[in-house]
Amino acid sequence: MKIEQIYTGCLAQGAYYITSNGEAAIIDPLREVQPYIDRANRDGVKIKYIFETHFHADFVSGHLDLSKKTGAPIVYGPTANPEFKAIIALDGEEFKLGDITIKVLHTPGHTMESTCFLLRDENGKDHSLFSGDTLFLGDVGRPDLAQKAASMTQEELAGLLYDSLNNKIMPLANDVVVYPAHGAGSACGKNMMKETVDTLGNQKKVNYALNQPNKEEFVKAVTDGLLPPPGYFGMNVAMNKKGYESFDTVLNNGMRALSPLEFETAAETTDAIMIDTRDSAEFAKGFIPKSINIGINGDFAPWVGALIKDVNQPILLITEPGKEEETVTRLSRVGFDNILGHLKGSFEAWAKTGKEIDTVNRITASQFAKEINTKADTIVDVRKESEYSAEHVDEAFNKPLDQINGWFAEMDNEKPFYIHCAGGYRSMIASSILKSRGVHNFKEIEGGFKAIADTAVPKTDFVCQSKLQKS
Repeated sequence: MKIEQIYTGCLAQGAYYITSNGEAAIIDPLREVQPYIDRANRDGVKIKYIFETHFHADFVSGHLDLSKKTGAPIVYGPTANPEFKAIIALDGEEFKLGDITIKVLHTPGHTMESTCFLLRDENGKDHSLFSGDTLFLGDVGRPDLAQKAASMTQEELAGLLYDSLNNKIMPLANDVVVYPAHGAGSACGKNMMKETVDTLGNQKKVNYALNQPNKEEFVKAVTDGLLPPPGYFGMNVAMNKKGYESFDTVLNNGMRALSPLEFETAAETTDAIMIDTRDSAEFAKGFIPKSINIGINGDFAPWVGALIKDVNQPILLITEPGKEEETVTRLSRVGFDNILGHLKGSFEAWAKTGKEIDTVNRITASQFAKEINTKADTIVDVRKESEYSAEHVDEAFNKPLDQINGWFAEMDNEKPFYIHCAGGYRSMIASSILKSRGVHNFKEIEGGFKAIADTAVPKTDFVCQSKLQKS
């Protein structure tokens, strides 16, 4: 028996590859499925089952493509109702995989169809639990994502989750290994640990949700402090439930190389958004006007989903040469399949034609320290509220990046301001969005608050309650 966790850091997502005596199963596969097929061929095993813990909200699973390419059936837990052929397993049903058994544990609460899969080894001993979004390390799945579909409140779903955990999971032995679907950084929970594997016994000790005295306190604890889910979550659920375009087709479209003229024509004749995935430092030096910088070397796909929201939005790409396939793949993982192509030769090809370019006025933290008057100048901090609350520049206004569609109109282009985040990634995204909407009179701070912290700029560690007013 072999269990391999295939962890994708940018999505904080764990897929699982399990083999026993010539047979394999994949749990919660990513959108691009060829790596699983290659693994199975290399190991000389046949993929027998594809298990899905639930209809995922934060990524598009590769279950359909993998099933079509291997012939392996897709298995969901009770109450799932996909619009394609699948095995809807019974609670407690067992599936043989080589010399081991995988048992279905229906655990509604995160969603109604949420299911954990309990692996029993060759001797019939409970060995590991693939807990999906029911149980994370340090947390449990948020109960507010399936309210409309379930016609239930988040409190009612949290109550179901409490029952699932206490009736199905807590009675399992302490040495059972927990393999969750997500880790720290995922929006599917709020308090996940950085570790990606643990024993159930340790989780019984350290997981706050498993240590509530009763159902009422559990419901309060898991629903407290939930931030609104990203806008694309519902669309990803629909794609996982209804079906989607083959990844091969999406990749072929995205790999279409467009000359600067073809790229310009596509941008002018469609409602496509131009996404520039280059490093923020390179973007600042020069970019195509109205393009949005979301760097590939960061939480790329989640930020695309958080800011663009509509997965059907046409997209044109500007990438570093050689990064085209990776970019298309990462977009497809969160359902952004409508990629019209990429700029052949990247930004350099555009610049060589003499076409219009734009820049961002990026300054160093030391230059900021020399210029700033915190009593008179406007400073916009686009970090999360929790980061801002911990420490921030005196008199800075907190305007989180994920809320930019709500606050950008407050910015007066006649009044200069400074903008920063933690390290420069998010502030460059914000800068590109502001410039695409006609706001240009600002300076972005290289290195963000991490660099500012090493200067003498006055800072405070409590939340500034001031409101940014348009003068």
